[in-house]
Amino acid sequence: MKAALRQALQHRGAKPVLWLLCFSPFVWLVWGAATDALGANPAEYLIRATGDWTLRLLCITLAVTPLRVMLGLPELAKLRRMVGLFTYFYVVLHLLCYSWLDMGFEWGDIAHDIAKRPFILVGFSAFVLLTPLALTSFNRAIRWLGAKRWQWLHRLVYGVAVLAVLHFFWMRAGKSNFAEVFVYAAVLSVLLLFRLRGVVGSRVLR
Repeated sequence: MKAALRQALQHRGAKPVLWLLCFSPFVWLVWGAATDALGANPAEYLIRATGDWTLRLLCITLAVTPLRVMLGLPELAKLRRMVGLFTYFYVVLHLLCYSWLDMGFEWGDIAHDIAKRPFILVGFSAFVLLTPLALTSFNRAIRWLGAKRWQWLHRLVYGVAVLAVLHFFWMRAGKSNFAEVFVYAAVLSVLLLFRLRGVVGSRVLR
């Protein structure tokens, strides 16, 4: 089983397949919007869906290193960057949908909304912290920053995850619907515990 997994991950088609998997939710959302298949409130659907996919991909990104170590699959490391960049792609879409569909690109109203509503402030803060991680996810940035400084910078991803879950919690609080929130919080807690217990050395953890 492990040998088969390693062979699949080493195959030259692994990255294209992963790219298609990560991009497919966007294709579905575009198709759904074009065919009026997103329900009675498509704007709300798009905002929620892009946020959900951001959180899912963020959790997957954080899970890559623990899975790599526990399963003994170093090939997984080659896929982490792509998943991380798709996480940023969906958070940009999430912010764009909110700014356009909910606020009509009224920048003054958007700034006021961010300052006034804590759950939007927390979500926007997560976006701000995630931006330098996306911008420095390339080999040239690693060489420019140095491996140690790059690792310290990318540890911000755990703070991003906490803010993202808090944003999701406050968003769901109005409807008292916390089932998914608890799932994401549990996944994040396990990943943070894995880090704090030192199962993964500092040289391989972000």
